[in-house]
Amino acid sequence: MNRYFKKTLMASAALLGLAMASNAMAQEDIKVGVILGFTGPIESLTPDMAASAELAMKEASDSGLLLGGATVTPIRADSTCVDAAAATAGAERLITSDNVVAIVGADCSGVTTAIAESVAIPNGVVMVSPSATSPALTTITDNGYFFRTAPSDARGGEVLAQIVMDHGITNVAVTYTNNDYGKGLADSFSAAFVNMGGTVAATAAHEDGKADYSAEVAALAASGADHLAVFGYVDQGGKGIIQTSLDTGAFQGFILGDGMIGQSLIDNLGDGINGTIGNVPGSDSEGSKTFDVLARDGGIEGDGPYRAESYDAGALIMLAIQAGGSADRASIQANIMNVANAPGEPIGPGELAKALQILADGGDVDYVGATNVELTEVGETTGSYKELIIEDGAFKTLSIR
Repeated sequence: MNRYFKKTLMASAALLGLAMASNAMAQEDIKVGVILGFTGPIESLTPDMAASAELAMKEASDSGLLLGGATVTPIRADSTCVDAAAATAGAERLITSDNVVAIVGADCSGVTTAIAESVAIPNGVVMVSPSATSPALTTITDNGYFFRTAPSDARGGEVLAQIVMDHGITNVAVTYTNNDYGKGLADSFSAAFVNMGGTVAATAAHEDGKADYSAEVAALAASGADHLAVFGYVDQGGKGIIQTSLDTGAFQGFILGDGMIGQSLIDNLGDGINGTIGNVPGSDSEGSKTFDVLARDGGIEGDGPYRAESYDAGALIMLAIQAGGSADRASIQANIMNVANAPGEPIGPGELAKALQILADGGDVDYVGATNVELTEVGETTGSYKELIIEDGAFKTLSIR
């Protein structure tokens, strides 16, 4: 071998090594955003939601199979749940400064819409929301970049109306937090309830952040309804409405939308809300049970809503990266529907390594996950719901609908 050829070969090998090292470094730092309301009206729920999404990312990283050994770094931002300006600023940072390839979130419907329309979609970044349920999100112009693992309130309201009727309650008053989520769920519930023969005696919006809800409760109680349906937030106005109702004896019982489901409500209001009914997305499937064990093993102790949906949101992003063989933003968008739906090997929670290997080998997967994921043509799930009742200081599941 002549000296020139040997030098050339050594130089080429060195360049190849540098390229491989550079590629490995890039693979080792895939950043995924997690934007949820770490402050604000559902702040007691979001720590477990974030941890659940990040559990899926860790599972993929620890497998050593994601893009041949890549790892994932979750980057958090605060949606606040209610402040669109703060939420979009947080998302802008994730996308432009932190260079995330996709986002789990947001959570509440109003800020989710703002982030999607103002930041994520214009920048070609996928969002997978685990909890934004407004029916209006079904029809946003998203160019295929918005997905959600929680079902729309268009169905949730109908399910809750049937639950209320099945409990023999036929006359209710309705209050809702004055935003897209609250109004959308109130409208869906009320229309379905009236169609089933029920009476909505009064409907009134409430604002979050007030110290005194006595005027709102008095007006609702004047309708003569015995039960109050509350479509608000567990750590904000919805809680205040119920507390004032308890203090004044305005209503005999309460009906809760999903934004009111959380242990903090029981901890704050005590035995006075025993017998309260409501619903929240969820199931008792094998996938759901497996996720509960997986979550506990991962240090997630709570049992609040949208944990499973958050895990599934993170998992879908991981599998879309592998299916496209790239952490490129457009590639993720192009592959989410492929990994979420049939055909393919059904994949449950805790089976991401199996799925990543199948995809690496050129096969197909059908991610069923913790919540029986199956995405419609607009990228949202129809889902199932838990019928809940508060008994002995805890939410108990009566049925799956």
